[in-house]
Amino acid sequence: MHIIQDYLDKQGISYQYLDGSIPAPERKKRVDAFQAGSGDVFLISLKAGGTGLNLTAADYVIHMDPWWNPAVEDQASDRAHRIGQQRPVTIYRLVAKDTIEDKIVDLHHHKRDLADSLLEGADLRHHVKIN
Repeated sequence: MHIIQDYLDKQGISYQYLDGSIPAPERKKRVDAFQAGSGDVFLISLKAGGTGLNLTAADYVIHMDPWWNPAVEDQASDRAHRIGQQRPVTIYRLVAKDTIEDKIVDLHHHKRDLADSLLEGADLRHHVKIN
């Protein structure tokens, strides 16, 4: 995120920043500031932004660094899809080809396909053992 932060600084683009090192009271201030229109971009780490945020001011979510568990990314994207959202939200995942991140995204697809194949057409009531 610091690479992106440096780029935004050089371009003069205003932003809010949130990672795990930011104390809870300051987190709320930064979220409230973004919601009120202070900052064109909100840089949020997946760990800090995966739960508990309501970002209805967001139009775009851009994942710059994939997480091993795709559900964590989905949860972070959901922060912009909250009650009160008035606009469509577009989600991007930027990944460089032939990198470890590219392999992580392939793993995401494999995990999702596996979960879909296990649940597709399955009647889970027949698989629950009741004593």
